[in-house]
Amino acid sequence: MVLKKYFAYALLLCCLASPAEAAGIQLLDSDPGLAGAIWYPCAGEPKDVPLGKLAVPPDDIWLTGAKDCPVTGAKLPLVIFSHGRGGWFVANHDTAEALADAGFVVAAINHPGDNGNDSSQRDKMSVWASRPADMVRLLDFMLHDWKDKVVIDPARIGFFGFSLGGYTGLVLVGAHADFRRFALICKETDKTENCERARSGDVPPSPPHDPRIRAAVLADAAMNFAFTPEALSGIQVPLQIWRSELGGNGVDARFTALTASQLPGQPEIHTIPAGHYAFLAPCSPLLATRIPRICTDVPAGFDRAAFHHDFDASVVRFFREHLVSDGGTR
Repeated sequence: MVLKKYFAYALLLCCLASPAEAAGIQLLDSDPGLAGAIWYPCAGEPKDVPLGKLAVPPDDIWLTGAKDCPVTGAKLPLVIFSHGRGGWFVANHDTAEALADAGFVVAAINHPGDNGNDSSQRDKMSVWASRPADMVRLLDFMLHDWKDKVVIDPARIGFFGFSLGGYTGLVLVGAHADFRRFALICKETDKTENCERARSGDVPPSPPHDPRIRAAVLADAAMNFAFTPEALSGIQVPLQIWRSELGGNGVDARFTALTASQLPGQPEIHTIPAGHYAFLAPCSPLLATRIPRICTDVPAGFDRAAFHHDFDASVVRFFREHLVSDGGTR
């Protein structure tokens, strides 16, 4: 996808066919490293929420919710979101809204250097190492610096990741990434920076884990080449794994199936008869017209909106079981 389309994607993805019902929204726009939004339960009336400088002028882009309304509840579970390559913090906002309506706090940010408005690090190995650190920083902010931090139960932390965000989640919950393995998918004639670094061993160390995360939902995780079965063996938290039968956009369905089969424990695994983009929030008519590539599902006839109704409900159910029903313990 060319950069121009990534800009359009970032501008339009938030326009859903079905709005949120009761999610409160606070925008994070004072720090480029923490640019995004927080969704949470509240009793306010949902309205259109313009994104201001988080959107690219002159487009009039908004979310739907009760902006800056008081948080309802106490000792609430928190789920942090990680978007895919070139995405942005609203990529799965329907899921974030469903969780907020169900009593969760949700926080999502743009990954610096790899989002719809900033591609400066998108194709560099450094972003593979920085993404998990971005999520650690977000979690630190939510627990220590967010103005409403007192409502969060630090023993009830979850993670949601799509595509490269799924890779990010695997690392955070205990997997060890070996970036030298990137050489396995490089052709001998490929002299690009990442291939040369992988061959020489000049790669970043495996990014940090975060033991505060107690459960994770990962959808069509990318970068499966970075993990061996041994590298995945350190994962000890409950996982809900979603994968597409058809893959796409650099995600090979054969490798997502292999990784899912190598995960320790008994992860909850779901396979859908569609392609990679089916996990993105349903497209508005405007987005479908502007960027049909990410809105046209395969096979023809796959109903993304109907799927997300079930997908969001399954994500909510999973996090309720593992972050609420068991009291937040492992």
